Amino acid sequence: MRWDWSAVREFMPHFWDGLLVTLQALVLGSLISFSLGLVWALLIRTPTRWVRWPVGVVTEFVRNTPLLVQLFFLFYVLPEWGLTFSALTTGVFAIGLHYSTYTMQVYRAGIEAVPAGQWEAATALSLPARRTWFAVILPQAVRRVVPPLGNYVISMLKDTPILMSITVLEMLGQARLFSQQHFQFTEPVTVIGVAFIVISYLASLLLRTLERRLVR
Repeated sequence: MRWDWSAVREFMPHFWDGLLVTLQALVLGSLISFSLGLVWALLIRTPTRWVRWPVGVVTEFVRNTPLLVQLFFLFYVLPEWGLTFSALTTGVFAIGLHYSTYTMQVYRAGIEAVPAGQWEAATALSLPARRTWFAVILPQAVRRVVPPLGNYVISMLKDTPILMSITVLEMLGQARLFSQQHFQFTEPVTVIGVAFIVISYLASLLLRTLERRLVR
């Protein structure tokens, strides 16, 4: 087998298109995951049972069903109910929703790790609940959850190829399409593999830098 550099050069425009889609899915999916996960974490701690119980049921269901099943449901079933979205929008929301049930647990652990004295001090100062959460508890909790949240970002990156199943041409989707059209699989798939390694490594470096700054 001989490495064909001309195939690599021909594939690169498709690679950049796929990379852009992959990064869009990763960034937007991460934002949804982090935001929705925090909402789940706060709702699950409410004393009101009729709020806490449905949130627990929904998050357990999402966490214990495969991402691919959820993706197919959103893309193929929702249109039968009159809810139709683009493939990329559906994929981004599916990834964000799925991983929000994991980031919820990360936030819960971070909140529970805040010393009890912080809660007592806020109560002694008669701080309203909103200010207690956003000025005292969450800033301390966020510092503790950056490393595990970063791990989920990398996991989301590695799950983006699943979007190919609903016609989203992310990096692997572009490689597959190019390979089928040109009957050359080694070069495009290898390029994609190296790209995932590089992106994951750069993301881990960025997260380590952010973690060090937050610890100061």
